[in-house]
Amino acid sequence: MQRFRSAGALQRFVSVFSAVRNLFVPTRSKKTAIDVHLHRLRAIAHWRNAAGIAA
Repeated sequence: MQRFRSAGALQRFVSVFSAVRNLFVPTRSKKTAIDVHLHRLRAIAHWRNAAGIAA
């Protein structure tokens, strides 16, 4: 397993990772599978819009 070369590299990764993870992973609660699926579809649409990728 690779390690981060510096604390700064780790901090940059964690800050980006947490923002992206919060977009794609719904909060923990009792949701149906279809609710989770729709949440992820909306998240991917937002991601593509922000990245300028055509659907």
